[in-house]
Amino acid sequence: MSAPAVRLCHLYPREMNIYADRGNIAVLAGRLRRRGLDLTLHESGPGQPIPAGGVDLLYLGGGQDRDQLAVAADLATTKAAEVRGLLDSGAAGLFVCGGYQLAGHSYRTAGGETVAGLGVLDVETSAGEDRLIGDIVLRSRLGPAPGQLVGYENHAGRTRLGDGAGALGRVVKGHGNNGDDGTEGALAGRTIGTYLHGPLLPKNPWLADLLLGWALEHRYGRSFDFEPLDDRLEQAAHRAAVARANNPRR
Repeated sequence: MSAPAVRLCHLYPREMNIYADRGNIAVLAGRLRRRGLDLTLHESGPGQPIPAGGVDLLYLGGGQDRDQLAVAADLATTKAAEVRGLLDSGAAGLFVCGGYQLAGHSYRTAGGETVAGLGVLDVETSAGEDRLIGDIVLRSRLGPAPGQLVGYENHAGRTRLGDGAGALGRVVKGHGNNGDDGTEGALAGRTIGTYLHGPLLPKNPWLADLLLGWALEHRYGRSFDFEPLDDRLEQAAHRAAVARANNPRR
Protein backbone atom coordinates (compact mmCIF):
# COMPACT_ATOMS: atom_id res chain seq x y z
CA MET A 1 0.00 0.00 0.00
CA SER A 2 1.46 3.36 -1.05
CA ALA A 3 2.09 6.11 1.48
CA PRO A 4 -0.24 9.11 1.57
CA ALA A 5 0.96 11.79 -0.83
CA VAL A 6 0.43 15.47 -1.46
CA ARG A 7 -0.07 16.42 -5.11
CA LEU A 8 1.63 19.78 -5.58
CA CYS A 9 1.51 21.95 -8.69
CA HIS A 10 4.34 24.46 -9.01
CA LEU A 11 3.09 27.17 -11.34
CA TYR A 12 5.63 28.76 -13.69
CA PRO A 13 8.74 27.45 -11.89
CA ARG A 14 11.16 29.00 -14.40
CA GLU A 15 9.38 32.31 -14.97
CA MET A 16 8.52 33.05 -11.33
CA ASN A 17 11.48 31.97 -9.20
CA ILE A 18 13.53 34.81 -7.76
CA TYR A 19 15.01 35.10 -4.25
CA ALA A 20 15.35 31.30 -3.97
CA ASP A 21 11.60 30.76 -3.72
CA ARG A 22 11.99 27.29 -5.23
CA GLY A 23 13.44 26.30 -1.86
CA ASN A 24 9.91 26.24 -0.47
CA ILE A 25 9.21 23.14 -2.57
CA ALA A 26 12.28 21.38 -1.16
CA VAL A 27 11.06 22.08 2.39
CA LEU A 28 7.60 20.67 1.70
CA ALA A 29 9.06 17.53 0.11
CA GLY A 30 11.57 17.07 2.92
CA ARG A 31 9.05 17.41 5.74
CA LEU A 32 6.79 14.84 4.11
CA ARG A 33 9.67 12.43 3.46
CA ARG A 34 10.87 12.62 7.07
CA ARG A 35 7.42 11.41 8.13
CA GLY A 36 7.19 8.58 5.60
CA LEU A 37 4.85 10.54 3.33
CA ASP A 38 5.27 11.44 -0.33
CA LEU A 39 5.13 14.48 -2.59
CA THR A 40 3.98 14.21 -6.18
CA LEU A 41 5.33 17.31 -7.92
CA HIS A 42 3.87 18.70 -11.13
CA GLU A 43 5.33 21.72 -12.89
CA SER A 44 3.00 23.79 -15.04
CA GLY A 45 4.60 26.40 -17.28
CA PRO A 46 3.36 28.48 -20.20
CA GLY A 47 0.74 26.71 -22.28
CA GLN A 48 0.53 23.77 -19.89
CA PRO A 49 -2.73 22.91 -18.09
CA ILE A 50 -3.22 21.91 -14.48
CA PRO A 51 -2.63 18.13 -14.20
CA ALA A 52 -5.65 15.95 -14.86
CA GLY A 53 -7.10 14.50 -11.67
CA GLY A 54 -6.44 17.63 -9.64
CA VAL A 55 -3.87 18.70 -7.08
CA ASP A 56 -3.93 19.49 -3.37
CA LEU A 57 -1.50 22.40 -3.15
CA LEU A 58 -0.79 25.20 -5.64
CA TYR A 59 2.39 27.26 -5.45
CA LEU A 60 3.44 30.40 -7.35
CA GLY A 61 6.62 32.29 -6.55
CA GLY A 62 7.94 35.76 -7.35
CA GLY A 63 9.04 37.37 -10.58
CA GLN A 64 9.85 40.67 -12.24
CA ASP A 65 7.15 42.84 -13.85
CA ARG A 66 7.97 41.57 -17.34
CA ASP A 67 7.56 37.99 -16.15
CA GLN A 68 4.29 38.79 -14.40
CA LEU A 69 2.87 40.30 -17.57
CA ALA A 70 3.65 37.17 -19.56
CA VAL A 71 2.47 34.82 -16.83
CA ALA A 72 -0.78 36.74 -16.29
CA ALA A 73 -1.68 36.40 -19.96
CA ASP A 74 -0.97 32.67 -19.93
CA LEU A 75 -2.83 32.14 -16.65
CA ALA A 76 -5.97 33.71 -18.07
CA THR A 77 -6.02 31.40 -21.09
CA THR A 78 -4.69 28.08 -19.77
CA LYS A 79 -5.14 27.74 -16.00
CA ALA A 80 -7.21 30.40 -14.25
CA ALA A 81 -10.52 28.54 -14.14
CA GLU A 82 -8.89 25.33 -12.88
CA VAL A 83 -6.88 27.18 -10.21
CA ARG A 84 -9.99 28.95 -8.93
CA GLY A 85 -11.94 25.70 -8.90
CA LEU A 86 -9.27 23.84 -6.94
CA LEU A 87 -8.95 26.57 -4.31
CA ASP A 88 -12.73 26.80 -4.01
CA SER A 89 -12.84 23.03 -3.41
CA GLY A 90 -10.46 23.25 -0.44
CA ALA A 91 -7.04 22.83 -2.00
CA ALA A 92 -4.29 24.90 -0.38
CA GLY A 93 -2.50 27.74 -2.13
CA LEU A 94 0.72 29.64 -1.40
CA PHE A 95 1.43 32.72 -3.52
CA VAL A 96 4.68 34.63 -2.86
CA CYS A 97 5.50 38.23 -3.84
CA GLY A 98 4.80 38.49 -7.59
CA GLY A 99 2.63 35.41 -7.20
CA TYR A 100 0.78 37.18 -4.37
CA GLN A 101 0.12 40.16 -6.62
CA LEU A 102 -1.20 37.87 -9.37
CA ALA A 103 -3.47 36.11 -6.88
CA GLY A 104 -5.33 39.39 -6.35
CA HIS A 105 -7.71 41.23 -8.64
CA SER A 106 -5.11 43.33 -10.40
CA TYR A 107 -1.59 44.77 -10.30
CA ARG A 108 -0.69 48.15 -11.77
CA THR A 109 2.98 48.18 -12.79
CA ALA A 110 5.43 51.07 -12.52
CA GLY A 111 5.01 51.49 -16.27
CA GLY A 112 1.28 52.07 -15.90
CA GLU A 113 0.15 48.70 -17.25
CA THR A 114 -2.68 46.95 -15.42
CA VAL A 115 -2.24 43.22 -15.04
CA ALA A 116 -5.41 41.23 -14.37
CA GLY A 117 -5.02 38.67 -11.61
CA LEU A 118 -6.73 35.46 -10.56
CA GLY A 119 -9.01 37.13 -8.04
CA VAL A 120 -8.55 34.33 -5.49
CA LEU A 121 -7.51 36.92 -2.90
CA ASP A 122 -9.45 40.14 -2.36
CA VAL A 123 -6.48 42.47 -2.80
CA GLU A 124 -5.38 45.19 -5.23
CA THR A 125 -1.76 46.18 -5.85
CA SER A 126 -0.09 49.15 -7.51
CA ALA A 127 3.62 49.88 -7.82
CA GLY A 128 5.06 52.52 -5.51
CA GLU A 129 7.90 54.92 -6.19
CA ASP A 130 10.41 53.10 -3.98
CA ARG A 131 10.97 49.56 -2.77
CA LEU A 132 10.18 48.15 0.65
CA ILE A 133 13.23 46.10 1.58
CA GLY A 134 14.53 44.27 4.61
CA ASP A 135 14.04 41.54 7.18
CA ILE A 136 10.49 41.30 8.47
CA VAL A 137 8.78 39.74 11.49
CA LEU A 138 5.03 39.12 11.77
CA ARG A 139 2.58 37.77 14.27
CA SER A 140 -0.04 35.56 12.67
CA ARG A 141 -3.21 34.13 14.16
CA LEU A 142 -2.69 30.98 12.08
CA GLY A 143 0.20 29.52 13.99
CA PRO A 144 0.85 28.13 17.45
CA ALA A 145 1.64 30.83 20.03
CA PRO A 146 3.27 33.21 19.37
CA GLY A 147 2.43 32.61 15.70
CA GLN A 148 5.59 34.33 14.55
CA LEU A 149 6.68 34.43 10.91
CA VAL A 150 9.96 35.74 9.55
CA GLY A 151 11.27 36.45 6.08
CA TYR A 152 12.78 39.00 3.74
CA GLU A 153 10.77 41.51 1.72
CA ASN A 154 11.86 43.33 -1.44
CA HIS A 155 8.91 44.78 -3.34
CA ALA A 156 7.71 48.01 -4.88
CA GLY A 157 4.08 46.88 -4.80
CA ARG A 158 1.64 48.49 -2.40
CA THR A 159 -1.09 45.99 -1.65
CA ARG A 160 -4.43 46.84 -0.04
CA LEU A 161 -6.78 44.28 1.45
CA GLY A 162 -10.46 44.19 0.55
CA ASP A 163 -13.24 43.04 2.85
CA GLY A 164 -12.94 39.45 1.59
CA ALA A 165 -9.38 38.89 2.80
CA GLY A 166 -7.77 39.01 6.21
CA ALA A 167 -4.10 39.74 6.80
CA LEU A 168 -1.70 36.82 7.09
CA GLY A 169 -0.12 38.71 9.98
CA ARG A 170 0.54 42.02 11.70
CA VAL A 171 3.95 43.59 11.21
CA VAL A 172 6.25 43.59 14.25
CA LYS A 173 9.34 44.67 12.30
CA GLY A 174 9.45 45.64 8.64
CA HIS A 175 7.08 47.18 6.11
CA GLY A 176 4.46 44.63 5.07
CA ASN A 177 1.80 45.06 2.41
CA ASN A 178 2.16 48.79 1.93
CA GLY A 179 4.35 50.26 4.65
CA ASP A 180 1.59 52.09 6.50
CA ASP A 181 -1.32 49.94 7.70
CA GLY A 182 0.65 47.29 9.62
CA THR A 183 -0.64 44.33 7.63
CA GLU A 184 1.35 41.70 5.75
CA GLY A 185 0.03 39.18 3.31
CA ALA A 186 -3.52 38.01 2.81
CA LEU A 187 -5.55 34.98 3.81
CA ALA A 188 -8.82 33.65 2.44
CA GLY A 189 -9.83 30.07 3.27
CA ARG A 190 -6.75 27.96 2.58
CA THR A 191 -5.16 30.47 0.21
CA ILE A 192 -2.18 32.47 1.48
CA GLY A 193 -0.44 35.39 -0.19
CA THR A 194 2.70 37.01 1.20
CA TYR A 195 5.71 39.15 0.34
CA LEU A 196 8.01 37.03 2.53
CA HIS A 197 10.94 35.67 0.52
CA GLY A 198 14.16 34.13 1.49
CA PRO A 199 12.61 31.48 0.96
CA LEU A 200 9.75 31.53 3.45
CA LEU A 201 9.26 27.96 4.66
CA PRO A 202 12.76 26.89 5.85
CA LYS A 203 12.61 29.44 8.68
CA ASN A 204 8.91 28.88 9.44
CA PRO A 205 8.37 25.11 9.70
CA TRP A 206 4.97 25.43 11.38
CA LEU A 207 3.62 27.18 8.27
CA ALA A 208 4.97 24.40 6.04
CA ASP A 209 3.20 21.82 8.20
CA LEU A 210 -0.03 23.84 8.14
CA LEU A 211 -0.03 23.89 4.34
CA LEU A 212 0.76 20.17 4.17
CA GLY A 213 -2.04 19.38 6.63
CA TRP A 214 -4.51 21.34 4.53
CA ALA A 215 -3.34 19.60 1.37
CA LEU A 216 -3.62 16.10 2.84
CA GLU A 217 -7.08 16.85 4.20
CA HIS A 218 -8.14 18.03 0.73
CA ARG A 219 -7.02 14.77 -0.82
CA TYR A 220 -8.12 12.27 1.82
CA GLY A 221 -11.02 14.02 3.53
CA ARG A 222 -9.59 13.71 7.02
CA SER A 223 -7.09 15.50 9.22
CA PHE A 224 -3.55 14.21 9.75
CA ASP A 225 -1.69 14.36 13.07
CA PHE A 226 1.96 15.01 12.20
CA GLU A 227 4.68 13.60 14.39
CA PRO A 228 7.03 16.38 15.62
CA LEU A 229 10.30 16.76 13.74
CA ASP A 230 13.71 17.81 14.98
CA ASP A 231 13.56 21.45 13.90
CA ARG A 232 16.61 22.76 15.76
CA LEU A 233 18.25 24.06 12.57
CA GLU A 234 15.01 25.64 11.37
CA GLN A 235 14.45 27.34 14.72
CA ALA A 236 18.02 28.62 14.74
CA ALA A 237 17.47 30.15 11.31
CA HIS A 238 14.22 31.67 12.59
CA ARG A 239 15.96 33.24 15.59
CA ALA A 240 18.73 34.60 13.37
CA ALA A 241 16.15 36.27 11.14
CA VAL A 242 14.47 37.86 14.16
CA ALA A 243 17.84 39.13 15.39
CA ARG A 244 18.62 40.70 11.99
CA ALA A 245 15.22 42.41 11.91
CA ASN A 246 15.76 43.79 15.41
CA ASN A 247 19.28 45.00 14.61
CA PRO A 248 19.24 46.10 10.96
CA ARG A 249 22.53 46.90 9.26
CA ARG A 250 23.10 50.59 8.61
